[in-house]
Amino acid sequence: MNLEHAAALTPCLVVLVLPGWSLWRMVKGLRAGDWRRPAWFGHATWASFFLMVLAWLWGLAAGPALQSLAEKCSIRHHQPYDDAYYQAHRDDYHRLFPLSSRCNADYDLVPAWVNPAIAVFFLLLLLSIAGLVWTSAHRSTVKGNSP
Repeated sequence: MNLEHAAALTPCLVVLVLPGWSLWRMVKGLRAGDWRRPAWFGHATWASFFLMVLAWLWGLAAGPALQSLAEKCSIRHHQPYDDAYYQAHRDDYHRLFPLSSRCNADYDLVPAWVNPAIAVFFLLLLLSIAGLVWTSAHRSTVKGNSP
């Protein structure tokens, strides 16, 4: 990795501090038994949402931003650009999920890990929201029944 790549990754590392803090609080809360409290699930919700958005943005940034798709494929990735393939699958390039930015039938600019990561983080987001709702409702019923 050269200095240019390291400098490009620095903002990503800074942005990872936010979900990293939530993950650290979750691990610390597991040891203390805090997983039964809404705050623990709040951290899980925040971390899974933030990581899902980061993975989606990573995949979105893999496509052509300032260059045309043909230039990015041929110049940066040394892959032949197939315009006939692009025209046949034009709708696939503009979907929100799954992300795809193919140079040809065999090469996608979006890394292979991006779409599965988005799906896993979305599932974790749904589970953490369910846990947040469940612990909040359970906590309010327990407090409401006490004298």
